[in-house]
Amino acid sequence: MMSGRRRVQEALLDRLIALIVSGHYPESATLPNERELALEFNVSRTALREAMQFLNAQGMVRSRTRAGTVVLPRENWNLLEPTILGAAMQHGAGRGLYPALLEARMLLEPEAAAKAAERATARQLSAIEDAYLGMVAAESRSTDDWSSADLGFHTAIIEASGNPIYRQFGSAIRAALLASFQLTNRITPSHAEVLRLHHCVLDAIRLRRPAEARQAMVTLIAKAQADLKDA
Repeated sequence: MMSGRRRVQEALLDRLIALIVSGHYPESATLPNERELALEFNVSRTALREAMQFLNAQGMVRSRTRAGTVVLPRENWNLLEPTILGAAMQHGAGRGLYPALLEARMLLEPEAAAKAAERATARQLSAIEDAYLGMVAAESRSTDDWSSADLGFHTAIIEASGNPIYRQFGSAIRAALLASFQLTNRITPSHAEVLRLHHCVLDAIRLRRPAEARQAMVTLIAKAQADLKDA
């Protein structure tokens, strides 16, 4: 069970990151001093210092004695840190990340699908199929249910690839993937077509056809890119 101290620390980080990403504290702004922030968030100075150390390490702020803590430009931020990436995707700062994320997915997921077709265990195949059936059950009536199942489908394929680097990358961008699916699933003109394309990926993996799995995933991601461009 998560300790109370850890919950406080995570809530503090989530809040600070959201305030920076949303522009409440814009680039080059100097944050309030330690005492003011501790009072504002009702946390100890120790907790606040630990949070600032994390933000420093992720390139979001720079703290200097007497000069205070300054928000750094976005290009310095570590967008592969899940909390930062998730916040960026949920705020206006993340809009430009959607096409970039789809480009990254186009590089990673077709190969992951091909490897899954070669390497997936029976349990991993079952996880991919269960996620697909979750999408079928959602029938696009609930964006949240559909998007969660969609996320499960893609992450199950990455897991089934057997490639530990793919898995690490998939974990890092999990929050961004969910935000991306929530957007594209809202704007797609045909959920039936999206479901059909997912089934093509599933079938190719299940039948152990790597080349077909790769192409099916390319087609699926290209559909998301086209929907985003049209929107």
